[in-house]
Amino acid sequence: MDDDVVRQAPLFAALDDEAAAALKATMTSREVSRGEVLFTEGDPGDRLYIIVDGKIKLGRASGDGRENLLAILGPGEMFGELSLFDPGPRNATATAVADTSLLGVGSDDLATWLNGRPDVARQLLRSLARRLRRTNEALADLVFSDVPGRVAKALLDLSERFGNPTDEGLRVAHDLTQEELAQLVGASRETVNKALADFAARGWLRLDQRAVLLLDIDRLRRRAR
Repeated sequence: MDDDVVRQAPLFAALDDEAAAALKATMTSREVSRGEVLFTEGDPGDRLYIIVDGKIKLGRASGDGRENLLAILGPGEMFGELSLFDPGPRNATATAVADTSLLGVGSDDLATWLNGRPDVARQLLRSLARRLRRTNEALADLVFSDVPGRVAKALLDLSERFGNPTDEGLRVAHDLTQEELAQLVGASRETVNKALADFAARGWLRLDQRAVLLLDIDRLRRRAR
């Protein structure tokens, strides 16, 4: 287990080594394969998870079967923390988009552990605030940005968390299918593919299977505005 990755999670950020080790001892590990559903929208929300390795997508489905991706999360990120402050059913479905290792802790156990640790509670609230801010930005983008702008912004966001520098550019192994990338952007697969093809023709990026090589990040940033 990569302790450095786990310590990136907001839950551990305010803890000293002894307290972090004590909390980790109460957590259970779980392995999920690519495509495996961890929990479904509407399930009881009784557990918080930290990603040690891999990627998880959070999505919601409409009545006619269409899906919208709310977030793609990777190592050091956590999800399920809403159940700590607002117990109730899950508001999204969590699915592994790559083979993923997780640490989980029950909401009741964690709530008891948080008593007397206001610094940790504040870190969790900051995490929730950041996620709410990203949600608000995504809603604004749907109203004010065109599809190519949203595609550029999504690629830049993914690159900040999953990008690896190479001699040619920044390689982003996002592990998403074309359909999933379209769901993340909130557009049709055909429209998103057209935007990606245009970016590739301009020399801003190069497409690969479940990955993209960003060649001109400055141009993508300008297009994302």
